[in-house]
Amino acid sequence: MSRHAPLHEQDPTRRFTDRVGDYARYRPTYPGAAIDAVLHGLGAPGSLIAADIGAGTGISSRLLAERGVRVLAIEPNEAMREQGRAEPIAGPGRIEWLAGTAEQTGLEASSVGLVLCAQAFHWFRPEHALAEFARVLRPGGRVALVWNDRDERDAFTRGYGGLIIAASGRHPGAVSHTRPEPLLESCLFGAQRRREFPHEQLLDEGGLVGRAMSASYVPNAGAAREQLEHDLRALHRAHAAPGGVAVLRYVTRVFLAEKA
Repeated sequence: MSRHAPLHEQDPTRRFTDRVGDYARYRPTYPGAAIDAVLHGLGAPGSLIAADIGAGTGISSRLLAERGVRVLAIEPNEAMREQGRAEPIAGPGRIEWLAGTAEQTGLEASSVGLVLCAQAFHWFRPEHALAEFARVLRPGGRVALVWNDRDERDAFTRGYGGLIIAASGRHPGAVSHTRPEPLLESCLFGAQRRREFPHEQLLDEGGLVGRAMSASYVPNAGAAREQLEHDLRALHRAHAAPGGVAVLRYVTRVFLAEKA
């Protein structure tokens, strides 16, 4: 399979199996203001049912559940689901883990008020996924696409991004994964809009390596992996504060639309 094939053709349902531990431990969360934007105007969280599509290990699912939302976490990768089930929830909501894909969720028609895709929509077949989202959403229900993008105005973050892009062979997911255009142009949804929020992740040297290894397109064995780890550790030492922590900076981009 060419690394330049569309992302949805690059085995997205299985490619993270060997990254589960690093994914759960080192992927960044999302800022509270972004979750506020996702939920704004949808009523009391305790009365909301949300489908988190491509839920991974449940980072975004837990943020919703901690607000009181009932979450249906749709994730095709069994290892990711099992990791998600093991993670604690610090809030009144609950998460039900289900096997399914963005294109075939297995949910009933008009059964949810929110569909959330956090760091996931770029792996889907967009037209098929949006049709499925429209099917499972109640009238007036919302789609929210969320991505943490590297803020490369920051020198450390820019250096990290350069190392990841080079190590991945300029994999398209490493270069640019934020792809909201199918939602913004869809006739199935209206009131399309976007919001942006600053975000950051504090990492020690090992954490920076783990953050890189959580990406499915980064080599995780052999000489290429060893060279990447060497370069990441050198980058961290060049930018870390006296306490041994460096800050990756993100722009969290949120794209919202309502079922037409």
